[in-house]
Amino acid sequence: MKRTLIAVMMALPGMSFAAAPTTVHDMTLELATTLASDTLAQCRQYDKKGVVAVVDRGGNPVVVMRDDNVGPHNTLAAQRKAYTALSTKTPSQALAEKARADADSANLNTLPELLLLGGGVPVTFNNEVIGAVGVAGMGGSEFDGKCATQAIAKAFPAK
Repeated sequence: MKRTLIAVMMALPGMSFAAAPTTVHDMTLELATTLASDTLAQCRQYDKKGVVAVVDRGGNPVVVMRDDNVGPHNTLAAQRKAYTALSTKTPSQALAEKARADADSANLNTLPELLLLGGGVPVTFNNEVIGAVGVAGMGGSEFDGKCATQAIAKAFPAK
């Protein structure tokens, strides 16, 4: 047993392992459109209007949908909430709460790309964050996050 183990250990430095690409799942236009549409539909059930932004794994906007007569600032807010959730792999509401409770995390407010308000939710597929949904203007940041969470759950039902 010892001899076999020693032989294997001695052979390891000389062994070459082939590099192989990984399988990566991405946010598709079709999925982003479904998530955005379902998020708006979810909020309309509560008689609310707003903006939904869906970003891919790189933080790039894939889809932005805006209801009629929604303030223009909400578009940028939705995109930044989605970017925040993607970048931190955390719902933006949880991150906002952590920043209020922890002085070190409060420094995240100094990063202009992040928006520490609820309404951003990461989209996870096969334990991998593939994008995020950001919602603004639906009547409060906790409500924004609720609509996004419900739409994501509809697209990826629990097994």
